[in-house]
Amino acid sequence: MPVRPEPSRMVVCASHSPGMLRDGEAQFGHAFRAGVARAAERVAEFAPDLVVFFGSDHRRAFVDAIPAVAVMAAADGLGDLGSATGRYDVPVELAEELAEGLLDRDFDITLVRKVALDHGFGQTYAQLIGDLPTTPVLPIYLNCATPPLGRPSRAHAVGRAVGELLSGLDQRVLFIGSGGLSHSPPSLVAAAAGLSDAERLAMNEAGREDAKKKIDPGWDTAFLRRIVEEPDTLGSLTSAEIERAGVGAHEVRTWIAAIAAGRTEMEQVAYEPVPEWITGMGVVTTRRAELAASAS
Repeated sequence: MPVRPEPSRMVVCASHSPGMLRDGEAQFGHAFRAGVARAAERVAEFAPDLVVFFGSDHRRAFVDAIPAVAVMAAADGLGDLGSATGRYDVPVELAEELAEGLLDRDFDITLVRKVALDHGFGQTYAQLIGDLPTTPVLPIYLNCATPPLGRPSRAHAVGRAVGELLSGLDQRVLFIGSGGLSHSPPSLVAAAAGLSDAERLAMNEAGREDAKKKIDPGWDTAFLRRIVEEPDTLGSLTSAEIERAGVGAHEVRTWIAAIAAGRTEMEQVAYEPVPEWITGMGVVTTRRAELAASAS
């Protein structure tokens, strides 16, 4: 791989929610919508050559065999609930090299050669980048939904290793984490797997009013403050600490990995609890000052 001394990096982490996709008239979440739009503008200015996307799955792609960590060598968009469809532009050789590098560092990861990724990847990709397959992307799956889950410290270590393994690329690399913040969807609270989307919707609708009450702005605010002020401590979070914000909060493992990979100073762009989406919705990016310095 061609090498340059200081590769240019950017990190964006954003919540996703099926509720937002169903809110076709944009009645709710105005602060979050504005924040993710600002993040997309920053991404466009950064003009990444490669996206490294840490995402989750909602028991659709991985049901019977559930890897803790997986690197995708090929992937399509599932299109669930209006999320992205089409083929992700995955650089196969680079994905294979990354998988080999992680295995050499004793991370037991899975290399996946065929998968359809749901809104855990597709929604944030569309919001920040556009339609598939706009920009080459390395999708990296972290199990955030089906116990047993890896420790948050493991997500941090994987992210740090990914960043180090890709540090020699002569490219502008955008690291994305998608998921969280506090939320507890009934379909994830339930132990059932292999549900159809119709069954998921029915289960979530039946428990929606109770799920609205499980957003925890205090937890979300503390987590966002930690990202900005003490990012090196993210790896010390425990599963029990995250669990207090709901089963869906486990998706912040993708944020932890992306921030560890990019190693940039972060700033909060938006936060808004959206009861109608049953989720605390947040956006953080690399600080604008750091982005400006990298562009000069």
